[in-house]
Amino acid sequence: MSSAKILLVDDDRNLIELVRMRLESASYEVTTALNEEEAISAAKNDVFDLALVDLQLVHQDGISLMEEVHLIVPEMPVIILTAYGSIENAVEAMKRGAYGYVTKPFDPRDLLLQIERALENRRLTSEIKRLKGLLEERYDFANIIARSTKMQRVLEVVARIAKTDSTVYVHGESGTGKELIAKAIHLASDRKDRSFVAINCAALPEALMESELFGHEKGAFTGAVQSTKGLFSQAHGGTIFLDEIGDMPLSIQAKLLRALQERRFYPVGSSKLVEVNVRVIVATQKDLEGLVKQGLFREDLFYRIHVIPIQLPPLRERKEDIPLLAGHFLRKFSEQMKKEVTALTPLSMQKLMLYEWPGNVRELENTIEYAVAMTHQNVIADDLVLQTKVCTPGEVVRPLKEAKDAFEKEYLIHLLELCGGSVSKAAKVAGKYRADFYDLLKKHDLKVGGFKKSE
Repeated sequence: MSSAKILLVDDDRNLIELVRMRLESASYEVTTALNEEEAISAAKNDVFDLALVDLQLVHQDGISLMEEVHLIVPEMPVIILTAYGSIENAVEAMKRGAYGYVTKPFDPRDLLLQIERALENRRLTSEIKRLKGLLEERYDFANIIARSTKMQRVLEVVARIAKTDSTVYVHGESGTGKELIAKAIHLASDRKDRSFVAINCAALPEALMESELFGHEKGAFTGAVQSTKGLFSQAHGGTIFLDEIGDMPLSIQAKLLRALQERRFYPVGSSKLVEVNVRVIVATQKDLEGLVKQGLFREDLFYRIHVIPIQLPPLRERKEDIPLLAGHFLRKFSEQMKKEVTALTPLSMQKLMLYEWPGNVRELENTIEYAVAMTHQNVIADDLVLQTKVCTPGEVVRPLKEAKDAFEKEYLIHLLELCGGSVSKAAKVAGKYRADFYDLLKKHDLKVGGFKKSE
């Protein structure tokens, strides 16, 4: 495998120079380290495909260094360089995670063969993991429903821009499939064989977000027991997906802007720049332009990410896709639950078509999953679809008793607020006896004390 990056660690300057020349003549890119500190620093600040580590170093043995490197890059193969008399220790190294060992003085052809095999093994392992992770997603992508004109246009844009490295801005309501589109862009790009790394900016507290994105040094903050690579570094060569970017704190936005502009950054607690090559896709359901006007989102960051906008239509605007989506989810959950549910009744489909789907495709998926789980037949009857919702266009109507109870409770709350918590006044206004009024309060678990005005 030519052009792979190799980290070479040995305290013998002559040997390290000889090995470096041999590897570079075989078209490998080599970074050398004469001691443990240089090796750890290199592993933190660059991405290597393989490491060659001498068993006997100045301050520690190569096995310990290998284990430290594996904390930073767990899947990187390490080949141990050892003298004949230390073969027993080299075997121990393999038990503790080394790919293999080469004895010194070594045959250059043997060394290159070992490297080639290790890199091939890593390629195969990575490919297996990638295919396992993406197999279901690829199935989903093959079934992205695009009968509607609006979705066809979205996928046309995806096809056109997938091969570029331009930043993509995906906007759409919750449940419209923003991450699905981001993964489709990644899988259609030249980066498809590298990582797709996603982060939900709304799910992380501000104190942790910077470390998650950019990594941190050991001891940078309480609980940082070891150095960790951030998501940008993990996505090196691939794609990073920043979901719900509208929820990112302003303090992090400034550092993100610089990382996007320069494609390099400082991990938390570090003085060394880390450079990355990533494709950036962001998504939000919020009105970022409105947030910019309110001072809640940086204007310069907005224009940095708003390069190729993709607007995902809500499900209510692509209703011709509902039968196909429902059929897809029906097959998916029937297979998962080992049932033979084959169809929805015409009335069930009518209810799906009339409903406005505020939760979009995600809500439709949940609806079909519930129906498949509950049915005892091979078809989905209408009583299992949107049970509590009357499916008239643009409106969701609750059952009469539920609506009456909700109105009654809201009426009582409003009345008590107007009367300052006085039951006598409230009962008089409502035209009720005090005893009857107290029964209503008890029914809705309302406490009068919470409405009394303080003196």
